[in-house]
Amino acid sequence: MKTAHLVDPELRPLLDLMPERVLEASVLPDMRAQRQAAALESLLQDDGLPVSVAHHHITGSEGAPAVRVVVISPQHARQGRMGILHIHGGGYVLGSPEQSMPLTRPTAAQHDCVIVSVDYRLAPETPFPGPLEDCYAALVWMTAQAEALGIDPEHIGVMGDSAGAGLAASLALLTRDRNGPKLAFQNLMYPMLDDRTVTDPNPNPVTGEFSWTREDNRFGWHAYLGHEAGLRDISCYAAAGRAEDLSGLPPAWIGVGSIDLFLDENIDYAHRLIRAGVPVEFSIYPGGFHGFNGDPAYALARRARKQRQDALAGFNPLRHHHDFGL
Repeated sequence: MKTAHLVDPELRPLLDLMPERVLEASVLPDMRAQRQAAALESLLQDDGLPVSVAHHHITGSEGAPAVRVVVISPQHARQGRMGILHIHGGGYVLGSPEQSMPLTRPTAAQHDCVIVSVDYRLAPETPFPGPLEDCYAALVWMTAQAEALGIDPEHIGVMGDSAGAGLAASLALLTRDRNGPKLAFQNLMYPMLDDRTVTDPNPNPVTGEFSWTREDNRFGWHAYLGHEAGLRDISCYAAAGRAEDLSGLPPAWIGVGSIDLFLDENIDYAHRLIRAGVPVEFSIYPGGFHGFNGDPAYALARRARKQRQDALAGFNPLRHHHDFGL
C-alpha cells in the first residue's frame, strides 16, 4: 500500500476492510445479485423520510427495450419542483437505482424535489451507446411528464457518481447536440470521463491504488466500449473527456478525492469547462479515494456530501431545504 500514508487519517482503517477482488466478467452476476439483495434488504428498514417511490417502464430508444425508472417524490403534492435525473455508478457494469437509495431518498426529502433514477442497461451485455440512450430516454420522458410529476421543466438537472457521473456528462453533451431537453445543472461526483486514463503513458503516481484501480478501470472501459480503451476515434458521447466543444453545457459541480484514479481527468474536464464559459464549482478532497464519501461517519465524507447538496440547493427554484444528514 504505497499511497496509504496519503489517505485521510480517519479513513485509513477502511483500507483493511476493502475486499480482495479482481473485476472480470465471470464475477459480475454474483456481484450484481449480492449488491442488489443487500440494497433491497436495507430498503425494508423504514428510514422515516417523507418520500414515496414509484416504478415505471418507459419507452426506450428505437429498437431498444423499455427502460425502468424509479421516481422518488415528496409525499405531498406540489407543482414546480426541481427535477433530478439520477444515474447510478458502478463502472458501467454494476449498480441499480435501489443501490443508490441512500443518496436519492434523502436528497429528494432534503430539497423537496423529484428524482428519477434510471435503471440503464449494463455493460458488457449492453455496450455504448445503449446505456446512454436509456438515460436519454429517461430524460425525454421526465421532461414530457414534468407536469404529472410536479416538476418545473426549466429546473431539471442531472446527477451521478463515478460511471453514472460519466454518463451524466455525456448526456449533457448529447442532449445539447440533439437539441433535446435543456439541462439546468450537472452534479458530478468523481465522474468516469476519459478512457485514455487507461492508456496514459505517464500515470499519476499517487492515484488509483484503492477502491477503483487501474485494472478495474481497464475492465470497465473495455466492457462499456466493446473494445480496448484509448483508440483514436472514440466518441465523446462514450467518453465525455474527449469532447472538444464544451460550450453551452449546464453549470457543473464536480467533486473528487485527491488520490482517486479520476483526479486528473476531472481536473482537466473542469479546466476546459471553465475555458468554455461554463460555470464550475470544483472540489478536491485531500486524502479521499474513490467512494470515500459513502459513510457520513467520517468528517471528509460529511464535508463532501454537504458541499454536493449545497450545490443542488443553489439550483432549486423552491429553495426548500431540510437537513436529512447527507
